[in-house]
Amino acid sequence: MTSVIIRIALRYFAAVLVVKGILSPEVGGLISSDPDFAMMVEISAGAFIGLSAEVWYYLANRFGWAR
Repeated sequence: MTSVIIRIALRYFAAVLVVKGILSPEVGGLISSDPDFAMMVEISAGAFIGLSAEVWYYLANRFGWAR
């Protein structure tokens, strides 16, 4: 299910970049349909969420938010 959401988000993100003229339509199509790129973004999103949780836990302990 997560890969479906990532692919939809990549499709919209690529469309925005193509409309703004940052990417060519060929590169936008590659970003939105490449399963390897989608997997890389999915892994990066998971790592970012996990790292965010650990940083939040560290800050909570440091500033006394966790009792």
